[in-house]
Amino acid sequence: MDTLKVKIINRSHHPLPAYATPGSSGMDVRAFVKHPIVLQPLERVLVPTGLYLQLPRGYECQIRPRSGLALKHGITIANSPGTVDSDYRGEVGIIVINLSKEPFVINDGERICQMVIARYDRVEWEQVEHIDETERGDGGFGHSGTE
Repeated sequence: MDTLKVKIINRSHHPLPAYATPGSSGMDVRAFVKHPIVLQPLERVLVPTGLYLQLPRGYECQIRPRSGLALKHGITIANSPGTVDSDYRGEVGIIVINLSKEPFVINDGERICQMVIARYDRVEWEQVEHIDETERGDGGFGHSGTE
């Protein structure tokens, strides 16, 4: 497996984002807050991390929900997946939303999301009059049935 070196500034007192297991694709990211944040039902907030990245050109940082927080507490990422572009140099902030019926407290150091670093290609559009046919065609949502 290849590794990629990414420059990072950590202005928090928490560990750097880290993989929980050898097979993990996402690294857990922690909240860096002075005081606990009480997130009311359907409320969203920008949670600071204290992290600043310098991604190589051709890479992005994707911010994704943590499955345990989503399942157990209804806590997710409002713009999931969030994108941090390679030319952004500000603090990585996480837009967290509470989709449950109960308030949720975000404490300093809480693991609030996952971060995935992914390569991408730039697109050059080729405008045409026709595109190739496929077996699926224009079948959209639910086109394959329920079984």
